[in-house]
Amino acid sequence: MTARLILDVHALQNVPPSNLNRDDTGAPKTAVYGGVTRARVSSQAWKRATRRYFTQLLDPAELGVRTKRVAELLAEHITGLQPDIDAEQAWALATEVLQTATGSKIEPPKRKADAAKKNGDPTPAPESSYLMFLSARQLQLLAALAVEGATDIKAFLKDKDAKARAKKIADGRHSVDIALFGRMVADATDLNVDAAAQVAHALSVHRAETESDYFTAVDDRNLLDSEPGAGMIGTIDFNSSTLYRYAAVDVNLLTRNLGKGLNKDEPAIPVRRAVEAFLDGFVSSLPTGKINTFGNHTLPDAVVVKLRTARPVSFVSAFEKPVVADQSGGHMEAACARLADYIPEMERAYGDDSCATWVLRVGPATAKLASLGMEVSSLSTLVSTVGQAVADRLEQHG
Repeated sequence: MTARLILDVHALQNVPPSNLNRDDTGAPKTAVYGGVTRARVSSQAWKRATRRYFTQLLDPAELGVRTKRVAELLAEHITGLQPDIDAEQAWALATEVLQTATGSKIEPPKRKADAAKKNGDPTPAPESSYLMFLSARQLQLLAALAVEGATDIKAFLKDKDAKARAKKIADGRHSVDIALFGRMVADATDLNVDAAAQVAHALSVHRAETESDYFTAVDDRNLLDSEPGAGMIGTIDFNSSTLYRYAAVDVNLLTRNLGKGLNKDEPAIPVRRAVEAFLDGFVSSLPTGKINTFGNHTLPDAVVVKLRTARPVSFVSAFEKPVVADQSGGHMEAACARLADYIPEMERAYGDDSCATWVLRVGPATAKLASLGMEVSSLSTLVSTVGQAVADRLEQHG
């Protein structure tokens, strides 16, 4: 039996005045925890940022695309394989293949179709009714299947074997981002992929206040001051915080999602690459809400990574009582001290003090975290060391 393997990632990160993740009123998201209001950045926002960061780390062939315009995307692959197929024919081929592979209805959106008909414009491209997530490899194989049956695609896909091939393609060769973050196919639940990664909402370790910035803009053409005053005025809500961030990866589920068949000689390699990409992307990424306004480009002061053989464990309870800045100000040092005291106590109480631990930290404020595990000097070292440890565990347990 394969032993369970869980990767936990904990980070403490200072964020200056910013609005990383807005609510419906435009204010930074918040949550009440420990009886006080905290700054919050939703898991959705940070997962999106992590997935976008993957484009800097991985080849496009290892990633997927999530879009309603999946028929257009597949049509591009079809014409790439067979340039003499025109756009409308490619759309038709893509529509039939996608409907067969996923069970989803693919058609031009009614609003767009009605507008095109009214204006005498060409019929718009067909779309799915919800975001569809397919890997680059799945798109390539579905395109090849469409070209194979291009002469009469409907008759071709009525064949039992061809239909089975289409469904098998849609359910195999998942990309790294699909394997990590999962996929839901509303019309074919057997194609759903359970997410191997779980990301918590980032919370400030202290009470956080939302402030408002009143701003004005000057009209550059108002040279004679004929109209005194600003060209426009407005307000932007913001806050600042020291965030506790947490994520977990179920390495066993990640292995099943990716499939060992991707590399028969060294089956741990695809999983290692996915783990390394996630760790690097989660630590390095930043949601881009109002980033041009605030320029709040920071990285974590401290990262603690644990490789467990039991369930995931968040240490957010260390901050259930909010951290209070001392007379000299600042929350990072107190937060690190709180975490350094809390983690050993939790692991002593629940018998999980033997898990592998790595610490990446910056500056004297984080010094107390050094006692938690093996210190590494850089993010690249952390990523490669953790990746190797995951690969070694997988090979040990088959």
